[in-house]
Amino acid sequence: METLPEPWLRGPVPGVNPLIAPILCAFQQAREDLAMHTSGLTTEQIWATPHTLGSVGFHISHIAGSTDRLITYLQGKQLSEAQMTALHAEHHAGASLDEILGALDSSFQHAEAVVLSLNAANLTEPREVGRKRLPTTVIGLLTHIAEHTQRHVGQAISAAKLARHL
Repeated sequence: METLPEPWLRGPVPGVNPLIAPILCAFQQAREDLAMHTSGLTTEQIWATPHTLGSVGFHISHIAGSTDRLITYLQGKQLSEAQMTALHAEHHAGASLDEILGALDSSFQHAEAVVLSLNAANLTEPREVGRKRLPTTVIGLLTHIAEHTQRHVGQAISAAKLARHL
């Protein structure tokens, strides 16, 4: 079976401005990497905290939640109470791998819909993040969503490798 190159090396995303497409590639890369590196893990392994590191479950849940929160800021909104409650639940063990990956995919699908609705001419528009309303831009948020996602994917992969040896 031929292995596909990484999403960013699969050519332009049809109909998507090349300044916006990288975030879509980051989401797809995260889906593929997490599916590959978590395959076969038990629920116990998903929530294990080897060497007191964050669990696979935490990192995947955090990617889903943070993507949702950052997309809210991208839309020029502030977080809801439900989003704040979800933030505090990211460490709570129990969900299966399928449930966690399903939640991640749902979060990415929502984010992709928002991203696809963006006008590239508005990438430098100002946005505010958090209760302190820290300044950034549309492109700043897109960049951070991609980098934050990949950071936690790497941590989830490391946690998965350690959890396999418990």
